[in-house]
Amino acid sequence: MKILDIPQSGSVAGVTSSRNRFGQYRRSRAIPVNPNTGPQGTVRARLGNNAAGWRTITAAQRAGWIDLANAFTRTNSLGETYSMTGFQCYCLINNNNQAAGNAVVADCPALVTPGTLLTAVVTLTAAAFSVAYTTTPLAAGVRLFSYVSLQRSAGRNFEGDFRLLAVSAAAAASPAVLTTAYTTRFGVPIVGNRIFMAFRLYQTGWLGAPLTMSQVVA
Repeated sequence: MKILDIPQSGSVAGVTSSRNRFGQYRRSRAIPVNPNTGPQGTVRARLGNNAAGWRTITAAQRAGWIDLANAFTRTNSLGETYSMTGFQCYCLINNNNQAAGNAVVADCPALVTPGTLLTAVVTLTAAAFSVAYTTTPLAAGVRLFSYVSLQRSAGRNFEGDFRLLAVSAAAAASPAVLTTAYTTRFGVPIVGNRIFMAFRLYQTGWLGAPLTMSQVVA
C-alpha cells in the first residue's frame, strides 16, 4: 500500500518498506529465494576469499584501503551519500578484479573513473545477441562488463535484477557477442520478450557508470 512517511527502505518483522516512481509503499515481506546456482556460488566464494584476504594484508596496507575508501562517496537506495569502510573497498575492488580474470591486489589502487561507453547498438533475435559499441577498441587495460536480465514481458519498462553475463578481453574491439553466453545461462531469447542490459567499463578494479537499455527480441 502507498504511504506518507519519512523515507524508509528495508524490512522490519513481516513488513518491507520501499519506493517506486509513484512514491513510498509497504508490502508483506517476501522470503528471499536461494537457488544456489553456479554463478551465485562463484560470487559467494569470491566474497569469502576476499574477506579472508583482508586479514592477511599488513596494517599499512589496510590503512591505505581506509584512506582510499574515504576518498570517494557512494549513494544508497534512499539517495543518501556515504563512505565505505576499508574492508568494503578492498572487497569491492578485488571482487571486480576476480570477475575480470585479474589477480587480487593487496595494495590499494589509484582512484580512477573508467567512464562509460559512448554508444551501444544491440542486435537481439532468437539466434543472435550482440552489442556494437564505441569507442572501439577499448583503451589499454579496459574491459567491458555486460549485465543482462531474465526475459521479461515486452510491456515492462523497469528492471532491478541484472546479472553479470560476460566480461570482454582487455582493449577488446566491438562488437561484444553475447549469444552463446545468454542462451547457455538463460535459454534461447523468445521473440516478443524484453531483455534489459547494462554495460560498464572496468579498469584496475573500478567500474564506470552503467549504460542501460532494453530491447524486445525480434
